[in-house]
Amino acid sequence: MNPHKSSTIGFLDFIKWQLGKGPTEKSTIPEKEIPAFNPDIVEPDLHRLVNPDSTQIQITWIGHATFLIQIAGINILTDPIFSERSSPISFAGPKRLAAPGIQFENLPEIHVVVLSHNHYDHLDLPTVKRFGNNPKYFVPLGLKEWFQDKGIDNVVENDWGQTFGFNELNFNCVPAQHFSGRSLTDRNKTLWAGWVIETQLGNIYFAGDTGYTPDFLGIGKKFAPIKISMIPIGAYKPRWFMAHIHVDPPEAVKIHQDVQSETSIAMHWGTFKLADEAMSEPPIYLKKALKQAGLSEAEFIVMAYGQTLSF
Repeated sequence: MNPHKSSTIGFLDFIKWQLGKGPTEKSTIPEKEIPAFNPDIVEPDLHRLVNPDSTQIQITWIGHATFLIQIAGINILTDPIFSERSSPISFAGPKRLAAPGIQFENLPEIHVVVLSHNHYDHLDLPTVKRFGNNPKYFVPLGLKEWFQDKGIDNVVENDWGQTFGFNELNFNCVPAQHFSGRSLTDRNKTLWAGWVIETQLGNIYFAGDTGYTPDFLGIGKKFAPIKISMIPIGAYKPRWFMAHIHVDPPEAVKIHQDVQSETSIAMHWGTFKLADEAMSEPPIYLKKALKQAGLSEAEFIVMAYGQTLSF
């Protein structure tokens, strides 16, 4: 298949990073300005989750890239991971540093699951097994076979530029700059993507995992106005290794501007230790980037785990 805009970083670069052999990089935030990591967790409003306001878009941050989006009577989960680790095995790999904002058993009925790609922190097999064949899965090109191997066939597979309708909503598969793979032998055998959900109450953009690409300007042009976006801000250091696959906060702000988002929400930070920056650094760096761009902090929100907002 066409690898689209995949990462040029290889396995040897990964080993080089893990051994600390890359070039020295200047710190973006002084160490004295970075507090100890203390996740901001609120008690979820379970009544609100089962009785969402049908006149608004309701969004709850569960953690990492997992959001519950509720609109027009449809409950959508993005990149759901409820496991203790982001790993193919249960006893090793990045461990969750903040519990899910909503426990799995407290979720309302899920009608749609949207997947951005197949990395373990975005496509979690134990979580998928718990949902089974009940929700409709929207996945990038090449991932349907993985689900079918698990006995799940309620799957719609999309390439960039393709759209699929579900009730009153349209799910649009849009470009991202990343890569895929769950082992050393399947790199870039399946696609990675972002998603734009078109709704009567406003368009919703879920960026998935991505480096910066001019494609965001095209997304903004095609789907404007975008009412709410979910944009990654974490796992960005070291830049020599991460820049092509993970945006940093200034680039996240640029995406917010490129797609002409009315409001954006930070994601992909604070749940798993995936890169070299301090766990509490991304929101501080985001605040600095917004100030440098002349934007209000209200335009790009950092939510608490379990927090629900309406738009």
